[in-house]
Amino acid sequence: MKRRSFLLATLAGTAAPTIRTAWATDGAAAAYGSSLVFAAYRNGQPIGTHALAFQAGGDEVTVATTIDFAVKALGLVVYRYRHRCQETQAHGRLRSLSSQTSDDGAEYAVEARQEGGGLTVQRREPQSVVKTSTGDEALRQAGWIRESRPANLLPTTHWNIEQTRRSAILNSQTGKVQHMAVSQLGRETIKTAKGSLTATRYAYAGEIPMQQWFDDRGRWVKSTFQAFDGSTIEYILQE
Repeated sequence: MKRRSFLLATLAGTAAPTIRTAWATDGAAAAYGSSLVFAAYRNGQPIGTHALAFQAGGDEVTVATTIDFAVKALGLVVYRYRHRCQETQAHGRLRSLSSQTSDDGAEYAVEARQEGGGLTVQRREPQSVVKTSTGDEALRQAGWIRESRPANLLPTTHWNIEQTRRSAILNSQTGKVQHMAVSQLGRETIKTAKGSLTATRYAYAGEIPMQQWFDDRGRWVKSTFQAFDGSTIEYILQE
């Protein structure tokens, strides 16, 4: 199962209020506090957690993402996913990012930073199987690929509501650019682990199809998406 760099009725006829971005007025640290934690479910069964830790400093905020999934069948783990990412953003732009991912044994790494008016991205893909001169098979570690990207590209770490106004986004696992179209669907009441809250729902179409919800403070509060096998992944906020 690959992770895709991921309800009650919509209040029909009710216009969504203007939502402050994570950078407006109080900033991301004030909107989120020190942390955000989701429990992840696959077809209603718990598979792990997706957690973010926020640290503000001056005009910047540093966000550490920790994802750990384990899918079981007949009591045995049949799939594991581990992702670690640290990023710094300021004024709606990504300043730097470093990530390491193990997608069921396939290893990825990404390094990105602002340089010379653009975003320099280095990415390393998993090992590949190649044929040797003797006809045997061997593993070859892919080298680093270096690319220049637009300075305003945001990563798929989901917490910055500014991403809903973009048509392209940087996959924080692979380092590749993915294209999307985002539609605002309306206001809904969503359930959390400790109650409910009102949020605005956004639908992402294109290379990263998913649903995301942001509350009136601009906080990411829910996600759903389909895995490659057709199973439904749902994030429930633990508050």
